[in-house]
Amino acid sequence: MEVAVGETQDAAFGLTFDRRLKSKITSDGGLLACRELDDALGLSETAGDILTDTRIGANGRHTLVGQFRQSVFGRLAGYEDLNDADRLADDPAMRWVVGGRAVTQKAASTRHMGRFETEVMSDIPPHRTACMDTVDPEPAQVRQCRQVLGLIHGYVIRLPANAVLQRRIAHLLTRPVGRPPHEVRRFYASFRYQAQSWSHSRRVVAKVEWHPGELYPRVGFLVTNLCRPPERVVAFYNGRGTAEQWIREGKSAAKWTRLSCRSRKANAVRLLHALAYNLANFFRTLVLPDEVERWSLTRLREKVVKIGAKVVTHARYTVFQMAEVAVPRALFGRILTMIYDLRPKRVARC
Repeated sequence: MEVAVGETQDAAFGLTFDRRLKSKITSDGGLLACRELDDALGLSETAGDILTDTRIGANGRHTLVGQFRQSVFGRLAGYEDLNDADRLADDPAMRWVVGGRAVTQKAASTRHMGRFETEVMSDIPPHRTACMDTVDPEPAQVRQCRQVLGLIHGYVIRLPANAVLQRRIAHLLTRPVGRPPHEVRRFYASFRYQAQSWSHSRRVVAKVEWHPGELYPRVGFLVTNLCRPPERVVAFYNGRGTAEQWIREGKSAAKWTRLSCRSRKANAVRLLHALAYNLANFFRTLVLPDEVERWSLTRLREKVVKIGAKVVTHARYTVFQMAEVAVPRALFGRILTMIYDLRPKRVARC
């Protein structure tokens, strides 16, 4: 016979875990705040609009949006694959994140989640691959988050100079007339170019810089498929250093090192890691108070997401009693208040 503390009465000494407590405690209580942010921005609902349900018969116990949340939020909590899906199906925080029948029963099992990720997620068309773009942390701009599944397939690659490219910008390589200025002069050009090994012509952006005290200009060429003005294409390319820092953070916090498959269908599933990363980045950008706004995503997961909680169920409501070890009650309350401010305001009728 098992008792609450885990000791057995029919043995000399032994430790076991009371299975009755499995659905009453959780180590991921902070996922509820992330779920509130997801609901305020409508991210998962937007994703559900393009997911195609391939199930037939009585297999639809959980909605596609619920399974989508279980995949993304599970990776957000540090479970990088489906090995823990059966255990998370009983976790009270995950069940509330999934919603629907999972609140009173269980979330999706490993078998159902495997079918969802290999059949549903991999069938998303390439031009609608799931991505989350960065948004301005202003409540008025949060509507941009709803465009979660838009087309974001752009590249900017540095192109070595050659005689053909030099001739296309010959008018910019002549020293400007007049006294040399004390500041840097920049000139841009955009044109079509096709190398011998290319199947078709591509857009090339050139930047020419005249620096004070230098006899010759500094010239650079970029090949891109972006339709932005040349100045913005160059600025996008110059941000590659910051992007490398984000990639490094993603490898550490969201386990992006698993993005190693060559096929598009396999990588479409693994983009769930990128969605988890961006959801955490939205949380850090939009709702973290000033004193903790510089937390890394790893620290955010350890301090906010991985909050131990006890579940107390009543007849009409359920209470999650959060531990205040890392995040005090006042700080957590401010986070919830900022999430509430992001919700669309109802306009009263005149």
